[in-house]
Amino acid sequence: MEAPSYTPASAPVPDGVIVLERASTPQDLGPKLNRTAADVVRFLMQQGEMVTATQSLSDDMIELFAAEIGAEVRLVDPGEEQEVELQRRLGFDELFDDADFDEYEPRAPVITVMGHVDHGKTKLLDRIRRANVVAGEAGGITQHIGAYQAESSGRAVTFIDTPGHEAFTAMRARGAEATDIVILVVAADDGVMPQTVEALNHAKAAEVPIVVAINKIDREGANIDRVKQQLTEQGLIPSDWGGDVEMVPVSAVQGTGIDELLETLLLVADMQDPPIASDPDGRAAGVVLESHLDVGRGPVANVLVQRGTLAVGDPLVAGAAWGRVRALINDRGENVKDAGPSTPVMVLGLDEVAAAGDQFVVAPDEKTARSVAHTREHWQRLASLGREASVTSGGAKLEDIFDQIQQGEIATLNLILKADVTGSLEALTESLRKLERDDVKLAFVHRGVGGITRGDVQLAATSSATIIGFNVRPDRSARDLALEEDVEIRTYEVIYQVLEDIENALLGLLQPEYEEVVTGEAEVREIFSVPRVGKVAGCYVTNGVITRGSKVRFLREGAIIWKGTVSSLKRFKEDAREVQTGFECGIGLSDFQDLKRGDIIETFEEREIPRT
Repeated sequence: MEAPSYTPASAPVPDGVIVLERASTPQDLGPKLNRTAADVVRFLMQQGEMVTATQSLSDDMIELFAAEIGAEVRLVDPGEEQEVELQRRLGFDELFDDADFDEYEPRAPVITVMGHVDHGKTKLLDRIRRANVVAGEAGGITQHIGAYQAESSGRAVTFIDTPGHEAFTAMRARGAEATDIVILVVAADDGVMPQTVEALNHAKAAEVPIVVAINKIDREGANIDRVKQQLTEQGLIPSDWGGDVEMVPVSAVQGTGIDELLETLLLVADMQDPPIASDPDGRAAGVVLESHLDVGRGPVANVLVQRGTLAVGDPLVAGAAWGRVRALINDRGENVKDAGPSTPVMVLGLDEVAAAGDQFVVAPDEKTARSVAHTREHWQRLASLGREASVTSGGAKLEDIFDQIQQGEIATLNLILKADVTGSLEALTESLRKLERDDVKLAFVHRGVGGITRGDVQLAATSSATIIGFNVRPDRSARDLALEEDVEIRTYEVIYQVLEDIENALLGLLQPEYEEVVTGEAEVREIFSVPRVGKVAGCYVTNGVITRGSKVRFLREGAIIWKGTVSSLKRFKEDAREVQTGFECGIGLSDFQDLKRGDIIETFEEREIPRT
């Protein structure tokens, strides 16, 4: 006789979409669906899945049981279930329910500028908004995301400038999520490059229209048709070739085609369905583009308002940060009282640095804002503790990695990352994670915004970590402690160099480090003039050995006044290869004739520091 098939109890399931964490156990799952853990276990056993009440279930198992009882569920990663509840408390569903666009007012289109490094994205923006942000950029790239507004035909257009190197993939993707149209900048003399294709893929993934700006048409070797052909191979067909992608030839240097580009952007924006519109009334919501800690102002967040109107005095929540808006500053540095949809502003008044890419929202009241932010902070801290616990105490410093690889061990490189702003921190983290190999893993002991402190050094010492600082420096106290604790601090201003150093370390190719070693000292006692040679210093070697061809520092009263090499060395009238301490000699210096009695010639060499 066959055993009767099991049917879950017929109690009604909760209404609406039920949010469930992935890897839930039957004990977790059952009560949320008005069932017992035994109901879940018996049903899955009937399906051939032998599970216990405390065993984590796969997505398929959870969805199968939910379908059987007629429940609508949404699976989220661990920790996100609480976030869904917090968003409900903040009224996210109500704020972003944009079903009826016809009732909304048109807003400025948000344009994200993408493309290969050095193809002129920043210069193009500079020409559009008449402000130079190129000067002072380390390594020739834009290190942080910025948002700016310009006007064309009396209408506002908002631009988001994303960094141009593949290392900032996460920042590009975030920019695409906040945008209506992407400008893909391609140099007419260079054509489609790997980062061009990468940026194009991000734009396609975001499902936003693309306008191509073919830049540098003033350059020798510019070939617009070749660029169009290359883009056609990537699936972008120019409108003048029968396709649907607008391609505008421009020169950011000369200003050619800029007006046509702006007109094209507005035309493309007007053709969107649903229209580019938003509700300017009610509580504001949007996205954090960038944030950092300002010495005088405290935590600062650059945000893009997406709906509603953000005003001074509003209780604002951005991730785990909250506060009452103390001041709003627009892209021209002016204080404003409020900011509507598509407006980028700097927000002052948060209690801590928000994470770039976080959504922000004006809370119903200050109590709700504080409660939600503190709850988020609690869950983030628990997640962080979990990550730190996974960092093994046997993790290696940067200089030890090669030895572990050579010994056939699976090495773990412990890192502490500090950056000036959250966008750089996020992008650097994502880029470094891509460098992991089967035999080398990266563990981020701590990541944060701001200068390198004693606390960072103490944490590095206890976890055998290397500190990486991007656009930040250690203070004197931190430097002294790092020396005492033998903690390595590496600081960078260009992200390429960070990735290059870490990658070389992981491959066992870390460039050797050198130190200068003084090899000899000689005092100038007489000066001789030699025909066709010039002045020669008659010297007495006071320390070490003077060698022909050695590198030289020329000292006068303790100050370095010249650096070069020993071009000639004589004992009496004979050439000498080297002269020891206690002997006299004649020293000729390359390109230096300003000799005086009492000057000191110090020779040195660079020796590789052995790695132990």
